[in-house]
Amino acid sequence: MLGMDHGNMSSASPTMPGMASGNRPSPAPASARSAHEYADGFTLDSGKYALAGPRQLRLADEHSFMSVALNRLERGVHGDGTAYDIKGWFGRDYERLVIKAEGDVAKGKLQDARTEVLWGHALTPFWDTQLGVRHDSGVGPARNWLAMGVEGLAPYWFDVEATLYVGDGGRTAFRLGAEYDLLLTQKLVLQPSLGINAYGKRDAERDIGSGFSSSTAGLRLRYEINRQFAPYIGVEHSNKFGDTKALARAAFEPSAETRWVAGVRVWF
Repeated sequence: MLGMDHGNMSSASPTMPGMASGNRPSPAPASARSAHEYADGFTLDSGKYALAGPRQLRLADEHSFMSVALNRLERGVHGDGTAYDIKGWFGRDYERLVIKAEGDVAKGKLQDARTEVLWGHALTPFWDTQLGVRHDSGVGPARNWLAMGVEGLAPYWFDVEATLYVGDGGRTAFRLGAEYDLLLTQKLVLQPSLGINAYGKRDAERDIGSGFSSSTAGLRLRYEINRQFAPYIGVEHSNKFGDTKALARAAFEPSAETRWVAGVRVWF
């Protein structure tokens, strides 16, 4: 700059206080604790800042949570029965108790119901294994089964359940269900669903034949007033196949049916 004597300026670089000339950090104080010994011998229930009882600090996967979801409570628009589908669970991220209940009621009488009590274990971040029991009730004799299956989120956001059942008398069954939530808007959701059932042995007392037994395909449009409450309308088509279809015809019952439904979905 004009008027400045550059010859008298020092060519040495200034140093920051507390910094050595080699850019080395200052030594840690004698009271500092090693990063590799951060716990310093303390545990959750001991130490200077420990909290007693339920106030004790824990990680998220050490807490138990619960949820109850009424996925479907619907009635046919022509008054042709009421259907429900409920799922609840209690436990932690890796281990939890799961209860599922699904059924149909017509003319004030329970027609067909399936209730499962399962123990779920996280197999991967997106899939759980489930082991437990299933109880069938309604019209016809009750049946009990051992249940073994998986439930989770498949690629492209499909919710999938696949379960194998083993019952008394050498009975076996397989059930597969899948559904997908398509967000048309933030509140308007279109949900297609599909379910299939297969049985290894004929059970005429419950109108079930061996082999590929039945399928159900549905399409429901719900409006989420909030994330926990959503009324919906939809259509559901069910089919019976093979020996099950023959049993239905012998009892003068339809082997295929389409129902328009209206209902509500709630969870908490």
